[in-house]
Amino acid sequence: MKYKIVVIALLFVGMWACKPELNEFKASKGSADFSVYMSAGNSLTAGYADGALYKSGQQGSYANLLAKQFEQVGRQGDFKIPFVESEDGVGNRGAGLVTKMKMGFSTDCKGTTSLAPVLANPNASQAELFALLTTSVAANGPYNNIGVPGAKVAHLLAPGYGTLNPFFGRFASSATASVVSEIAAVSPTFFTLWIGNNDVLGYATSGGIGDVITPIDGPPGQGFAASYEAVLQSFGQFASSGAVANIPDITSIPFFTTVPYNAIVLTDQSIVDFINSQYAAYNQGMELVGLPYRINFSLGQNPMVIADNTIPIPDGVPIPKIRQIKSGELVLLSIPQDSLKCAYWGTAKAVADQYILTEAEIANVTAAVTAYNQVIAVAAETHNLALVDANANMKKLASGGIRVDGVTFTNAFVTGNVFSTDGVHLTPQGNALVANYFIDAINAKYNANIPQVNVTEYPAVVLP
Repeated sequence: MKYKIVVIALLFVGMWACKPELNEFKASKGSADFSVYMSAGNSLTAGYADGALYKSGQQGSYANLLAKQFEQVGRQGDFKIPFVESEDGVGNRGAGLVTKMKMGFSTDCKGTTSLAPVLANPNASQAELFALLTTSVAANGPYNNIGVPGAKVAHLLAPGYGTLNPFFGRFASSATASVVSEIAAVSPTFFTLWIGNNDVLGYATSGGIGDVITPIDGPPGQGFAASYEAVLQSFGQFASSGAVANIPDITSIPFFTTVPYNAIVLTDQSIVDFINSQYAAYNQGMELVGLPYRINFSLGQNPMVIADNTIPIPDGVPIPKIRQIKSGELVLLSIPQDSLKCAYWGTAKAVADQYILTEAEIANVTAAVTAYNQVIAVAAETHNLALVDANANMKKLASGGIRVDGVTFTNAFVTGNVFSTDGVHLTPQGNALVANYFIDAINAKYNANIPQVNVTEYPAVVLP
């Protein structure tokens, strides 16, 4: 019995001796100075989400989440945000203003009810929304988050930009102020910059017809490279350190990947035969002029018929410039679903250019994103800044996703947890992921030890 007692005692001694020490996490600023933080960029920085700017979206912006984490490494004072004092918010849609979207029940043209993004307040008047957007909050500034929805890189340099963009005008310190002129009033010691998305996104979201891609070359205020450099120099007058993020490829964004190219599903052979008969003359005409385009439908999934004004049909030949979409081309989320279901879009009627990105247009976007990201990478190295590879991280979400704290994150529309109901901007969980991408890059660059954001503390898309 004594032997057993001695053995048990020795075991306890051994267990105590081998007990690992728990090293408490110690936050550290490394070589950076976070005492005054300022963020600049476009709608992603501002906290725009669900098609609008609204208060909880602004609170959930990656910039605000970073500000909270920076408190543990010396950030002082308030991180001021030009809040829209509304949970319905205000955003642009076409020529009008709308509230944010939320998930709700919608009935389509066939009488089927399903979950879909709907306006939070479809009855909000244009006058009410205009007042919300244009009421100045400049007196409460200067602001630490100067993200401006709709801004391109050159816009940050433009004096009086607030007269053209009310999202800036509402918090601009004067009618002649530029976005970068707001930096001096805050005198940041550390900054983040995520800009350039809109320099190509406007072209992409218009189907390649409504906006132009910003050229790389040109003076500040015109060319991407010189404008980006000028913005960094404006921050460099005050901040000794910072972080910049590059631009994701559009194929990472659900606005461009949710609607399949072969969304025309046919289950009745008689309908297939009828549609094909309607395109017999088209097919014969294309054969006569020596062009390869043919339109043919079959049972099952079929590529949409789209308009394509680049088809080289000889002058005077009465063949419409239409074709079936290719598998690598993209259908935009903005395409009216009821038109596909009930107005014969994609079969009897060609889908308009504004809802499609063709191979050539995708190539234009890809070339621009590649060139912009090269500029951003070189600028980060030249100015000794942390570089956040948002492009690579978003591609991970698009190629299988990532798992954090038991939650899977992908680029799937609504269900992927990252993107809001507009298919472009982020949910609070998506912003938390982005904040952590910034933190990883900052820690690596400045030998800091900033704690990461707990992603699961924040919501994704809320379902009714």
